[in-house]
Amino acid sequence: MNPSTLIGMVASVLLLVVVMIFAAEDPLLFIDLPGLAIVLVGTMAATFMSYPLKEVLRVFKLIKTVIRNERLYTQKDIEELVDVSRLWIREDPVAVEKALQRVTNPFLRTGVQLVIERTPEEDILDLLQWRISRMKAKEAAEAQLFRVMASYAPAFGMIGTLVGLVNMMDILGTGDMVVIGRHLAVALMTTFYGILLANLVFKPVAVKLERRTEQRVVLMNMVMQGIAMMTAKRSPSLMRETLKSFVAHYEDEIFDGPQDNGRRPGLLRRGPATPKPTPGAGANRS
Repeated sequence: MNPSTLIGMVASVLLLVVVMIFAAEDPLLFIDLPGLAIVLVGTMAATFMSYPLKEVLRVFKLIKTVIRNERLYTQKDIEELVDVSRLWIREDPVAVEKALQRVTNPFLRTGVQLVIERTPEEDILDLLQWRISRMKAKEAAEAQLFRVMASYAPAFGMIGTLVGLVNMMDILGTGDMVVIGRHLAVALMTTFYGILLANLVFKPVAVKLERRTEQRVVLMNMVMQGIAMMTAKRSPSLMRETLKSFVAHYEDEIFDGPQDNGRRPGLLRRGPATPKPTPGAGANRS
């Protein structure tokens, strides 16, 4: 399991337990199954109304991605790129083909395959850039779904509170303040559930997915940089050091923001614009 996710889950559970035990005379007041059902079922119903069924079901499978500790094998990809590039410079196509079979990153494999087929560099970079843009758009939509759920949950929590207040108003005539107070506490619990789910489940999952996308984009841009250097038959040692600096530069931007007006190290001649796949040779060999 991802250590930060585990720490967050344990800390949140401990916080709730402490609040329930020490902030209320009766901890069972924080348990209201009908109110929780209103929030959960209402949020899910609104989500299914907002998105296609297939898209919602696919996104919920990503929760295991948030929980587990997913590693990005940056150093492995760098070494595979360097090894293949060294063989390419030696003009040993048979050895390059064998090395390509050992490459596990499909994005890297596609780029190397296009280089071996002597596809023009412009077509290769166009195709790889388009795949990066497509991946970013797809995963941004997945994270946005959880942000939408985070906006629905408090709203349905308020609906549950209003339902509880209506029931409370119905018994005001009895004058029993104990019963009235208990009904008011139960009515407010749905708002509590809505805010809790939004800020402790849905928003953290969305942020985690967005962070995962940023890391994957860094890796894919690094691969594209290496493919450009392989096409130009640059020194493998230069490639290794350039790609390491490239990754460090992007990680600095993720944590600290851009520091150099968008310039980045390396040899790619185009900016981060999103080109469409060209109908030429490069786009047809994916």
